[in-house]
Amino acid sequence: MTSNIHKIRFFRERIPSFECVPGCHDCCGPVTTSAEEMARLPAKSDAEHEAALAEWSCPHLGDKGCQVYAERPLICRLFGTTPRLPCPNGKRPEVMIDPRIEQQIHRFFAETRQVLV
Repeated sequence: MTSNIHKIRFFRERIPSFECVPGCHDCCGPVTTSAEEMARLPAKSDAEHEAALAEWSCPHLGDKGCQVYAERPLICRLFGTTPRLPCPNGKRPEVMIDPRIEQQIHRFFAETRQVLV
């Protein structure tokens, strides 16, 4: 588990950031994440999860956008930083993610037990 926490930190530092359209949540939806990342998010009830899934949304999405933006999972951070997960509004960082880092992140996803956010 400790090594996963270090990997997550390593990946977070290498995913470029950019400014989203204020209030946009077009790329938000049900996603999976590692148990380590999930542990950093506020717990949601089964009812909150079911309500979000019924709307094809995320239980951490509020009226003003992502309520856990600073702790959002790696998959959420990838949106808009790679041609594989483009921003629906055309936003992107000046320099996209290094393809080698993206490959490492996808390998991490495949090798790590993922849970539904």
